[in-house]
Amino acid sequence: MGFLNVLEDKHLTHVPATVILNEQDHQHTEETAGLKRGSGKDADIILIPQPSEDPNDPLNWSTTKKWTIMSIVAFGSVLYAAVLAPLLSPALVLIAMDFGKQIGDITVISGYMLLVTGGVGPLVSALSRKYGKRPMLLLASIFGLIGTVVCSAAYSYEGLLAGRIIQGGSISAFESLVVAMIGDLFFVHQRGGFMTLIQFILGAASNFSAIIVGPIATNLGWRYLFHILIPFVAIECILLYFFVPETTYIRDHRYDIDELSNDNLADLAAVEKRHATPGNSQEKEGNDMVKIQTTTSSPPGRRPKKTFVQELAIFTGTYSSDNLLQLTIAPFAVCANLAVLWMVIVTGGLTALFVAQSYDMAQIFMAPPYGLTAAGVGYLSLGPFLGGLFGSIMLGATLDPLIKWCAKKNGGVYEPEYRLLGMIPSIFIVIGLCLFGYLAEKGSSFYATAFFHGMDLFGIVCAAIAASTYVLDSFRDISSEVFIMNMVFKNFLFYGFSYFVNDWTKRDGPAKVFYVFGGLAAAMIVTTPVFFFWGKKYRSYWHRHNLLQMWGITTHAEL
Repeated sequence: MGFLNVLEDKHLTHVPATVILNEQDHQHTEETAGLKRGSGKDADIILIPQPSEDPNDPLNWSTTKKWTIMSIVAFGSVLYAAVLAPLLSPALVLIAMDFGKQIGDITVISGYMLLVTGGVGPLVSALSRKYGKRPMLLLASIFGLIGTVVCSAAYSYEGLLAGRIIQGGSISAFESLVVAMIGDLFFVHQRGGFMTLIQFILGAASNFSAIIVGPIATNLGWRYLFHILIPFVAIECILLYFFVPETTYIRDHRYDIDELSNDNLADLAAVEKRHATPGNSQEKEGNDMVKIQTTTSSPPGRRPKKTFVQELAIFTGTYSSDNLLQLTIAPFAVCANLAVLWMVIVTGGLTALFVAQSYDMAQIFMAPPYGLTAAGVGYLSLGPFLGGLFGSIMLGATLDPLIKWCAKKNGGVYEPEYRLLGMIPSIFIVIGLCLFGYLAEKGSSFYATAFFHGMDLFGIVCAAIAASTYVLDSFRDISSEVFIMNMVFKNFLFYGFSYFVNDWTKRDGPAKVFYVFGGLAAAMIVTTPVFFFWGKKYRSYWHRHNLLQMWGITTHAEL
């Protein structure tokens, strides 16, 4: 039994994703003597996955380049994934009055946008797996720009609906592929901070936009929301083209020591020496080692570094031999993995509860006894923004150090289940949702409702970060499909809630609605210990009974 009672597996000598993270604390140091490590305070940390000698391997890119890429795609996530979806929430009443429609009719406009987002998700997954993430991000940013221009010129209900549907095509890539890019660029011990950043953007940054959106809609009119957004999305298109090269890379699979059931580290330590000697290219490999060539047959250490102009190429080749139908099915097929299905349901479900809460904000707080303006409703989003920010800072500062400490206590061996310790603060979701509904029903201080609104988002951000990093570390080979499916599920839920949550709240009151939401959140949270204690056993079971292989749906780990 491992540290904190993570149950050991009896079938495999090495369970994929269980790795030696800290050589200093591991007794078999001779096995890791030839492996690459971090620098500075991480000098004893073994890099997982191991970077190849190819200068074009994204793991070998400079810290500045990696941070530049993540900053640009994070900015895109802010614009497309965090701002577009809730953009109209504080102005629902104003738009309804302008078009002579019910509030529910305006809510459904954003619902259709999210339906498109979820619908194109599997196609985005297939094309990104086949041709890389760069073309999909560029195409998504163009859809976002066109849709924003259409919305800014809309003077009819149908025109606004058309623009929002076009915008829907831009959200999918920035909600899912950006998360998978963390695994392309960063090592296991670095991922927590970047996952925190992305989950903060997806979960909390939208609330800061609402603070700005409300006053703009009140003072300038709701169309200015789109007028002001146009230059920002145009800048994002330019930055993506010039400074975000393709991050998908196929390396010799032995470097992916977090995905192998045979961690022959001594063999891996000798790989690069053989690669550097052209005469040894036909050397016989171990029976259990899978060698995967990259797009060129020259040894990795001898490949020239791509120039800036070469990296501007939109298409850089194909990264999968599967047909597009197989790749389109893959996001649904990965849910045969119970850990993946759990993450999709928990993170998607909890986020959907929060989005449903945002649908109700204008309806609750612009009516008596509150009687706030659209600007006032927007200002209430300061509560969840601060709650999400605090949750992100807390987990960003503690999650990576925590898993290092757990690995140290476990003899230097890292288990992905340690990430699930970050789920502990998710209990605040239940408290926040129930008390928000109770206070809103009573007409209590909107400062108090904003506080508990922030409390539930604090818990949601913690849960999303913990569950997402757990699955990313456990099943990195299918991460693109996993986060696409997560995005699809969330957006279909968002669409579904847009049809009934406002009418439900009007009929039964916010207390009953949010008590039900709190109960659903509690039911999802209490399932966490199953995957914490039995997760390692399940990873072994999945490796031995991989349904994707049985169904002929492959990923790079199974080639």
